[in-house]
Amino acid sequence: MKKIVLVTDAWLPQVNGVVRVLHALKPILEARGYEIVLIEPRLFRTVRMPFYPEIRLALFARRRVEKMIEEARPDAVCLVTEGPLGWAARSVCMKRGIPFTTWYHSHFQLYVDMRLRGLLGPILALLRRFHRAAVHTMVSTEHLKQELESLGYANIVIVPLGVDTKLFVRNPSPPLPPLPKPVFVYFSRLDPEKSPEEFLKLDLPGTKLVIGDGANRARLEAAYGATNTFVGYKHGTELVDWLSLADVFVFPSRTETFGLVVVEALACGLPVAAHKVMGPRDIITEGKDGYLGDDLKGAAIKCLELSREDCRAKALRYSWERSADAFIQNLVPVRSK
Repeated sequence: MKKIVLVTDAWLPQVNGVVRVLHALKPILEARGYEIVLIEPRLFRTVRMPFYPEIRLALFARRRVEKMIEEARPDAVCLVTEGPLGWAARSVCMKRGIPFTTWYHSHFQLYVDMRLRGLLGPILALLRRFHRAAVHTMVSTEHLKQELESLGYANIVIVPLGVDTKLFVRNPSPPLPPLPKPVFVYFSRLDPEKSPEEFLKLDLPGTKLVIGDGANRARLEAAYGATNTFVGYKHGTELVDWLSLADVFVFPSRTETFGLVVVEALACGLPVAAHKVMGPRDIITEGKDGYLGDDLKGAAIKCLELSREDCRAKALRYSWERSADAFIQNLVPVRSK
């Protein structure tokens, strides 16, 4: 199995967990000799997704998706997202009798329900239908596997996620102006499902640093700019430098399936204050590398006493190489040997 078709509605320049997972795994797979054929939105005519203007949705993609899969003659096909490209590829594979895997990355139904009440049931049914036809559906944690199985999903397999521990290393002398201590940081999209306002409203000492952007940034900065320092999206070493100014990562989201930012923060030696929900509870050992609970202010203050070395040690358990191993193991061949 040497050629893999990955079909994704999420790809650069989008900033989200799916893009980061694929961006991490693609070079590892290629280094192992796999050829990756990426079917992504920039190859098609697109429109902006409602409520998420940074996301482009492909239009009228089925015929071209079919041609791309036919020309690729892949050894395996994985549908990474449940958007227009995912559905187009699903239709093609089912028509041609091509077995495929899917990947359940996020609780998209909760994101929709926050904006359009009343659609939760139909969206859940649509997602179940999408994944039902797959030989395997990949998920990141045992808790997510159990949740989906309780909702009627079948053939769930675990593909753990990772962190680039060579990139995410605390810089003892970042080339940035110092901030009043202690520094509590939020880094993620500034969208409702991430609950940034809960962080922005916290009465914490020192500095509250906000790394991230989104359609709501202007409104949030106008409302909370006096008590929070907004610096926008940061990437690569620049992101690491900003994180290196911080003492604690505060993660208010309640909708995560994993939370890559949690392990990225831990890799930089930052203890994590978060709610006791899926994602953080799968990663954090309370009193060791973070605290979980409804009182984020109290959890954040207690995190100041925790060891940066323990946080780093936890992150080292999460490897993209291990993730690639599980991904390859759970692919299904297009042609039987």
